[in-house]
Amino acid sequence: MNAVPDDSDPLDESTTDAGEGWSEDMELAPVHPGDRPSAEPDEDREGERLQKVLARAGVGSRRVCEDMIEAGRISVNGAVVQVQGMRVDPAKDKIAVDGVRIEIREDRVTYAMNKPPGVITAMSDDRNRACVGDMVGDLAKGLVHVGRLDQDTEGLLLLTNDGELAHRLAHPSYEVRKTYLAQVSGSVPRDLARRLRSGVELDDGPVKADSFRVVDTHAGQSVAEVVLHEGRKHIVRRLLAHVGLPVSRLTRTAVGPIQLQRMRSGSIRKLSKEELGTLQELVGL
Repeated sequence: MNAVPDDSDPLDESTTDAGEGWSEDMELAPVHPGDRPSAEPDEDREGERLQKVLARAGVGSRRVCEDMIEAGRISVNGAVVQVQGMRVDPAKDKIAVDGVRIEIREDRVTYAMNKPPGVITAMSDDRNRACVGDMVGDLAKGLVHVGRLDQDTEGLLLLTNDGELAHRLAHPSYEVRKTYLAQVSGSVPRDLARRLRSGVELDDGPVKADSFRVVDTHAGQSVAEVVLHEGRKHIVRRLLAHVGLPVSRLTRTAVGPIQLQRMRSGSIRKLSKEELGTLQELVGL
C-alpha cells in the first residue's frame, strides 16, 4: 500500500550508515556496560541534555531514551553514560547506541497523514498487517508516529523525526486536544454534552470531554464532534459506548491546531513552517 503524495517533500536521507531509521520499536543487540569506560555528568559542561539530543535524532521518545541511558546502551566519546543529566554538543561529541554511532539530524520534519481504516499505527509489523510504515515508504526512515489511532479509526496522524516533539504531543501533561467525528446509532440526549464535560467513570478511571456537540443527524444516525486531551486506548469508543452510543465510524480531524482538512484517505503532506511553529509553541519548544 502506498501513500498518495499531497505536495510533500521527501526527507533528506543524507545520514551516516548507522544513524538512520532509529525508532523505539527497534530491537537492538544487548550491550554490556562493563565493556567500556563510564562517563559521569559534568555540571559545568555546556550543551543539550543527552536524552533530548537522542530523541531529536529519532532514537525514540525522551522516556525511551532515558531508559536506554539507564540500561547502559548509550555512550559519549566512547564512554558509557548511565546517569541522567549529561550535556553534550551534537556537533562535537560522538554519540552511540549499542556501540553504533548515530547521526544527529538537524533537518527536523513533521508530516500529517490521513490514515485509512484497517491500517495499524506502527512503522513495521511482524504479522504482516498493513501498517503506517508501509504507506510512507522511504519517508519512514527516522520517523516515529505521534501517539496512535486504533486500527479501525481513520483520520489525522502525525509523523515526525523529532522525538522530543513526539513525546510532548503525546504526553497527557501537555493536554494537547484531539478532535474526532464519531458516527453513532440513534439520537443523542440533549443533556449529554453537559454530562460528558462533567466526566464519567470508565473501568480505568474518570474521563472528561473538553467539548461535545452534535453536527448532523440522518436516518437514525448521528454525527458528533468530540474533543479530548486524553490518549487512553479506545477512549472515544469506550466513552460513547458507556453512555449508550456505540460508534460505527470514527475519524480524527485535528491534533491541536493541525487540521485534517480535505486530505484524501492514505495521503501524506509535510507540515508548513508555520504549522510546525504552532505545534512547537503549543508544547513549549
